Amino acid sequence: MIKVITGNEAAAYGALLAKPEVICAYPITPQSRIPEQLSEFYAEGLLKGKFVNVESEMAALGYVTGASIAGVRVFTATSSQGLAWMHEGLHWAAGSRLPIVMANVNRPLGAPWNLTCGQIDSLAQRDTGWIQFYCESNQEILDTIIQAYKVAESISLPVMVCLDGVYLSYLSESVDIPEQEKVDEYLPPYDPTRRALLGERTLKRHKKHPPQKDGYDPFNFTGNRYELHKLEIQCLEEAARANEEFRAIFGRGYPLVEEYKCDEADVVMVLTGSAAGTGRYVIDELQKKGYKVGLVKLKMFRPFPAELVRKALSGRKKVAVIERDISPGQCGIFYQEIKWALYNNMPIYGFVGGLGGEDISPKLIEKAIMYTIENDPPQQEAIWLGLEEKRQTDDYDRRTIKVY
Repeated sequence: MIKVITGNEAAAYGALLAKPEVICAYPITPQSRIPEQLSEFYAEGLLKGKFVNVESEMAALGYVTGASIAGVRVFTATSSQGLAWMHEGLHWAAGSRLPIVMANVNRPLGAPWNLTCGQIDSLAQRDTGWIQFYCESNQEILDTIIQAYKVAESISLPVMVCLDGVYLSYLSESVDIPEQEKVDEYLPPYDPTRRALLGERTLKRHKKHPPQKDGYDPFNFTGNRYELHKLEIQCLEEAARANEEFRAIFGRGYPLVEEYKCDEADVVMVLTGSAAGTGRYVIDELQKKGYKVGLVKLKMFRPFPAELVRKALSGRKKVAVIERDISPGQCGIFYQEIKWALYNNMPIYGFVGGLGGEDISPKLIEKAIMYTIENDPPQQEAIWLGLEEKRQTDDYDRRTIKVY
């Protein structure tokens, strides 16, 4: 069945098809339509699980954490300040190996106050142990929610499915909603046995001595972190396998790192989220003009698919990254990770744009690509897009910070 729906509604349909037994989410702009849609499904009798209203985002994560510990499939959703409020619980869920699936609608963190789009909310949680996927379209949102359960339950780790606020959450696109029978074929009922066995093996393998009176055991904590690190690495294979199984049944899929018209590209632009669709159009237009350019889309950010990134970008003359985030005083976060993954002398250009919901337009992407082609080396770690050029100096650094 094909319907014209928003990204928020696509996330809700994905959750409905996955048949979670407990759903708990607190409304927050621009995510509110997800729990609203799920509550409507529940009222109509379509959602057979338990839909729970709570008083906050922290309570929502706590509720699904308890349900997941009890051994049932769960779903939650949030955005921005709500995700920040969940911070402590995010660490607990990953440390407990809970296969929670969460939809996070990307929005900046205040101050200043902003209700639109920016990816710093989820990127600020990159070290919590949650797997992170970023979606380009509403179809990809629905499909990734379903795939997320496959990955989470196979590896016993929580998954965050990220979608751009406004540009995906509020805008409508045609979405193919798969038949329940096919989803059931792909995603069988949740069996919590694996998680229980995983926890038992971890305890036995790293138990050095009886815990202290307060239950604290530093040796076992180190072993827990070691096992979590191994699982994060293993989940790259699980995510790739889940995608191929999905493609075999539904005829579509989403590589963790996708190359678009890169066969003869000397300069490659790296994008994620909804901006990747705009980037495809720009690449098409520039190739018509004879430029040897291509695009690489990052779907997975955590764990970072370093080997796949190296494979996609090896042999290029230059790499440009555009992203909706900034680590103040440092650079863009995707740029930083890519630079680490390549660890060579390849020129990498880091562009920061689209913060606070500003559009990453075709004109802006083309401007970044042309700057990359015409300038060698990059003049600074963070190249700002969408601002008028000006001089900024202080008592410590008299360099000109250029913006484009």
